[in-house]
Amino acid sequence: MKAKILSCTILWATFFFLASASDPSLLQDFCIAVNDLNVTEFINGKFCKDSKLATGDDFFFTGLNVPRNTSNAFGSTATIVSVDIFPALNTLGISFARIDFAPNGLNPPHMHPRASEVFIVLEGTLYGGFVTSNPDNRLIAKILHPGDVFVFPAGLIHFQLNVGNTNAVVYAAFGSQNPGRTDIPKALFGSTPPMFTGVLTKAFQVDTNIINDLQAPYRMDNSFEVYKNIINDLQAPFKMDNYD
Repeated sequence: MKAKILSCTILWATFFFLASASDPSLLQDFCIAVNDLNVTEFINGKFCKDSKLATGDDFFFTGLNVPRNTSNAFGSTATIVSVDIFPALNTLGISFARIDFAPNGLNPPHMHPRASEVFIVLEGTLYGGFVTSNPDNRLIAKILHPGDVFVFPAGLIHFQLNVGNTNAVVYAAFGSQNPGRTDIPKALFGSTPPMFTGVLTKAFQVDTNIINDLQAPYRMDNSFEVYKNIINDLQAPFKMDNYD
């Protein structure tokens, strides 16, 4: 009997944990976020507009048809429309984005800690994929064409590279009103303040000069072309059983 009670307790705790690990469940029709301290309803860290005053304009967003500027080091621009930009998304558990790619443009390895992503190609040809978690760290990737859809699971590192000769455009949808984004290169090599070099040299099994080169683009307005000369050195320890 005690074992049965314990099993039920663990089961309910698991359900509670899973429910708490995503956006809160919707307990009303909607909560349009407003910056008004006089209102009394407060959900997901946002004050709610009086639902009786809601209009169609509150649920309307425009501008995703406008191409973004991709003149940057990576040749891509991701425009995420989260609750902070579109207040009607509050409590709905969704958000979306437009990603623009120049030829050879890269949406660098990154992850969304709070949401899975559905990726829909509108224009261009992209190589996209993600890496599974430990212990296998398996790369799952595919060439994507207009009309193709790919899914990136929550919390996994993923990327997209424009492998065509023209610009590429993608729409993406997320299973959270605020999916978040962590760019892996910037997080490791461009943190503020900079991460202790000893941590990075030990983690990547390379010398200090390579780490300094990787951090350099974030200390000045430089191109990520600098990585091409050292990426083989970073990959080498994982291609040979020569590290502790």
